[in-house]
Amino acid sequence: MRVLMFGWEFPPHITGGLGTACFGITKGLSKHGTEVIFVVPKAYGDEDQQVVKLRNASDIAFDLTDEEFKEYWNHIKYMEVGSNIIPYVSPEVFSKTIEENIKTGVEFTSNVFSRRYEFSGKYSANLMEEVARYALIASALALKENFDVIHAHDWLTYPAGIAAKNSSGKKLVVHMHATEFDRTGGNVNQQVYDIERLGMETADAVITVSNFTRNIVIEKYGINPSKVITVHNAVDQTTPNFAGGYTKNYDEKLVTFLGRITMQKGPEYFIEAAYKVLQKTRNVRFAMAGSGDMLIRMIKRVAQLHIADKFHFTGFLGEEDVQRIFSLSDVFVMPSVSEPFGIVPLEAMRSNVPVIISKQSGVSEVLKHALKVDFWDIDAIADSIYGLCRYDGLSKMFIKYGKQEVENLKWEDSALKINEVYQRLLNS
Repeated sequence: MRVLMFGWEFPPHITGGLGTACFGITKGLSKHGTEVIFVVPKAYGDEDQQVVKLRNASDIAFDLTDEEFKEYWNHIKYMEVGSNIIPYVSPEVFSKTIEENIKTGVEFTSNVFSRRYEFSGKYSANLMEEVARYALIASALALKENFDVIHAHDWLTYPAGIAAKNSSGKKLVVHMHATEFDRTGGNVNQQVYDIERLGMETADAVITVSNFTRNIVIEKYGINPSKVITVHNAVDQTTPNFAGGYTKNYDEKLVTFLGRITMQKGPEYFIEAAYKVLQKTRNVRFAMAGSGDMLIRMIKRVAQLHIADKFHFTGFLGEEDVQRIFSLSDVFVMPSVSEPFGIVPLEAMRSNVPVIISKQSGVSEVLKHALKVDFWDIDAIADSIYGLCRYDGLSKMFIKYGKQEVENLKWEDSALKINEVYQRLLNS
């Protein structure tokens, strides 16, 4: 089987869990003999292509006057957005939004419709322009590539998946890694929501990363439950451990938050819990690793609470630094407000770090040996942190059984379920 897959990022160029998940899925599919053509807006040349054929959309040219494209670009909706919209951060208010239904014979002035287009591949101010161009590329690519099914990851690539389906007639699977409700706490951006809903309505099957997300897709988007399938994420069991030999130069315990510093991830609850823990013991330090729109606010809050001497902000960490901080950590906390899945706790457990996760996360559906709390319950988070730092027996138990548990969560198993979705569509 051959899959034409669309994604916005691919390791090592990632901003969060999406790229990690795409890489794991493609590796897992390869073990089942499924070939993947993975299309990214911009390839840098250093991506791991051992198990996937990577296509760079920036290298694909086409002529809009060509008869075979006219039928498709007639229906492309071009969106020009004047302010930033970042898919994994709360979208800012648009300062200018222009939507044009492109008609035959209209003179094109935007570089979206130029023969060649250099994608940035980033979540930048011209993101919607890139999404529109990406869809055009997809329609062209789908006419030339040989494949059996289309798979599009997250809302940025849904228009591309739809375009590829329209031009090829092949079945479309869309993968929902995070909804607009997760990213914004219910204050949805209508444009993004509409793209998500159209993608799922057009798709022949929708894969969600948890039952938590599946319920949102059904209830908030009105998608037919019969075509929504949950396939839980996993963790890469082959990732090398770069952290060997790193040791602390202090005696305190280290409690770590690692993720985007945004409303969705609940960083403020981590800080408030840290303050409560520090009222009980000073033998602990806290680290917040990541970047996001709430970073400055969190730094100010730490200063207001007078705990800056026990609190560290690291900024965004690359793969090796993530492994390093895990090797130094005694506890990992993920207090997410709305987390479709959450791969980072699995990576922490694999690195012998006990974890505290919110009940409002998809990963809580597959983990037994993790402490689970409501994201808003600061006292419960603080008590859990204190317990794991104070009682070695408790910590060792979660480390031992947690690692055994996470070793059974393999991308190969997730990919097998995805393959079954493909086969079901091809046989229908």
